[in-house]
Amino acid sequence: MTGLSLLPLLLEDALWSAVAAIGFSMLFNVPVRTLPGCAILAAVGHMTRSLLLQLDLGVEVATLAGATLIGFIGVLFARRWHAPALVFTVSSAIPMVPGALAFQAMLGLLRLPYADAAARTFILTDVAIDSIKTALILGAIAVGIAAPSLLFVRQRPPA
Repeated sequence: MTGLSLLPLLLEDALWSAVAAIGFSMLFNVPVRTLPGCAILAAVGHMTRSLLLQLDLGVEVATLAGATLIGFIGVLFARRWHAPALVFTVSSAIPMVPGALAFQAMLGLLRLPYADAAARTFILTDVAIDSIKTALILGAIAVGIAAPSLLFVRQRPPA
């Protein structure tokens, strides 16, 4: 895919990620004044993930990069808007949660008892792969969001 044909797809991806992040932000009752930051952060993070996926990086690595970007920019937004970083990062990372992949794994588990012996091996393999990918993606989101806190931990003086 060329750069010019990729740009509209990335911008559309950014738009829908921003809309989803605003919805989750409102669900979590974040301050209204921080909604633009949540939308920008989700757009940038998810667009980064989509760009890296187009460059044939794995979904786990792409998610880690997007979530890490969300984590670091979230700290900057927290200082700018005088709010906790989690206000921005959690709702912005939710559009990257692999819901469809987890759903496929659950459907596979539900089909397992009704499959014949030959098909069970294939179904179980698919369930295992989908489950492991889901866990790795969720772990990448968690590590990415937590990266700034893990790298720049402020030591409190002993009391």
